[in-house]
Order: sequence, then structure tokens, then C-alpha cells
Amino acid sequence: MKKFLYLLMIGAFIAVLAACESGSEESSSAAEGESSESEETVNESIDTLSVGFVPSRDPDEIITATEPLKQLLKEELATMGYDVGEVEITVGTNYEAVGEALSAGTTDVGLIPGGTYVLYDDGAEVVLTSTRAGLSVDSDDPKEWNDNKPTEASDEQVTGYRALIIAGPSEKGQELAKKVNNGEELTFEDVNSASWAVMSSSSPAGYIYPALWLDENYDKTITDLENVVQSDSYGSSFARLASGQIDVMVTYADARMDNEDTWQTELGGEAPIWDETNVIGVTPAIYNDTVSVSKNSEIMDEDLKSAIQQAFMNIAETEEGKEVISIYNHEGYQEAESSDYDNERKAQEMVQSQN
Repeated sequence: MKKFLYLLMIGAFIAVLAACESGSEESSSAAEGESSESEETVNESIDTLSVGFVPSRDPDEIITATEPLKQLLKEELATMGYDVGEVEITVGTNYEAVGEALSAGTTDVGLIPGGTYVLYDDGAEVVLTSTRAGLSVDSDDPKEWNDNKPTEASDEQVTGYRALIIAGPSEKGQELAKKVNNGEELTFEDVNSASWAVMSSSSPAGYIYPALWLDENYDKTITDLENVVQSDSYGSSFARLASGQIDVMVTYADARMDNEDTWQTELGGEAPIWDETNVIGVTPAIYNDTVSVSKNSEIMDEDLKSAIQQAFMNIAETEEGKEVISIYNHEGYQEAESSDYDNERKAQEMVQSQN
């Protein structure tokens, strides 16, 4: 009987221990569950993210083309920890207006040219440089461009483009081209003896970088040239060049590709554009447009800046995204640094010193 009672007590003790252990495991499991739930990442909420575009095209056209960007940005940023209530897209009245808005912090993100960025880099920070298809020639030597005509598009994505000084079919234009193609260096007297067409003083390829080329090669600038006319468009410059009204024009490197079909049919050329034009000068590379963020935006910090940077790169890899950014001839984006735009700073300083 005593033995039986002893065994009964042992069994009861084991049962109590088992129940305690089970309760402890359940409590531990419940605590772990609560801890796991508390550790779940909760997205940060942003009421409005404002994105500003420069008016390089008709503002209504830009607003329409970039409408899908609102949802694309929301979706991308949601995967990176940000729930954005509204993406607000605006087009500045001019380039400077977008730069000023970034500096003031009233615009969070701006798609702006390099020239605008360096003028406002006290309040704007570049995070991305746009990329686009390069060309079959990318050389500092003008003769190389002439030896490898016609220039064609390449599959390589590049972060910059050249401005070219192009001589036309006039007697003086052909004289300068002949010297270059013979491997001779042009003097300032050579280039000053020609009549030039340039764009407005804010145009990178049509004024600023050609002025930088003159400064680096001759310690002169466009205002030192004796025969200069300002065109209202590159089309006008090409028409003047084709007719012999001017000897030299300045433009972006693939402009002859864009005007190849109209050179003879509309602009007055007598032979194909590649036969009648030659490169006599090549500027340093002009870095492409930027995606910049405001240093003074109330919502901008390092994490959001990185998220925006990655979001734009991801968007550019989608078909819908490519269509949106094509409004600016962007084809993709690469991470950028402020020092990438040092040539632009030098060019802007030179232009400002002349005014």
C-alpha cells in the first residue's frame, strides 16, 4: 500500500512538472510571437513627394508624358520603406525656377541639366546622371570624326555627349576643314576669319562648351570672335551653314544625324551632309542631365535619398519607365557624384565672368 501511494505521488509530481514546462513553452512561444510582430517593419509615411521638371519641351507635353511616373514612384518607394500619399509633378517656368525650388526646399526632387545643377548646388545634391546611347566616335581629335563619317549611334550607354564645331561647304569652311584633315593645328586667326553661328549663352552645346573650347585652345572666347550671329534654333544654324551664309556652327555631336534627311530637301545643301560638313573642333564631354534632390527639403534624409536613387534606376529598367523618361531622351541612370560636373562648373564660371 505504501509503495502504491509512493508511486502515485511520483506520478502526480511528474504531471505537475510537465504542465509547468508546457505553460512555460506556450508563454515563451507567445512572447516570441509578440516580439516578432513588434519587429515587423512599418513603412514611413510621406504625404507628398514633389518632383520638378525643366521646360525643355512643351510643359503640357511633359505633364502628360510623366503622369505614369507618379504610380511608378509610389510602387518602387513602397518596397523600400516609404508609403507616399501623392507624387506631385510640376514643370518650372524656366530652368532657374526648378533650381530655385530645390534650393528653397519647396521641390524635393528635380530632373535638371548639369548647368542648372552647378548653379544651385548649394541647395541641390546630384544623385543620378542620365544615360543615353553613345556614338560610333567619341574622340578629342576632330580628324577622327571626319575619317569615320558618317557618325552613327552605338549600343553603349554613356553619361555625356560632345559639342562639335562644324565647318560647312563655304570656301572658308572647306579651307579650315582641309587644314584639320591634313593634321594641321588651327590658329585663332584661322577660326576668327570664319563667320560663326551660335545659340543663346545658356546653351551648353550651342555656346557654353564651345566657349570653353576657345578658352582652352586660344585663351579666347566667343565674344572675341569678330563674325558671330545668334540662331534661334539648331535648324536655323544648319540652314545658314548649308547656304553658305556662315562658315562654322556649333552644335551637339549627333545633330548631323538628326538633320541628315533634311539637309538637301529643306535646308539647301547640294550634297549629303556628311560630304559637305567637317568637324574642326571637339569640346570636352558635357555630362548628361541629373536627378537631383533638395538639401533643404523637410522630408529629405540619407535614407530617402538612397531610396529615390534606387527607385529611378529601377523604373528606367521597365518598359513603362523607359517610355516616361524618354521625354527627356533619358534611357537609364547611373549613380553620380558632384565632381562629375566640375567641367560644367568651369564653363559656368567662365561665362559668368564675361557678363
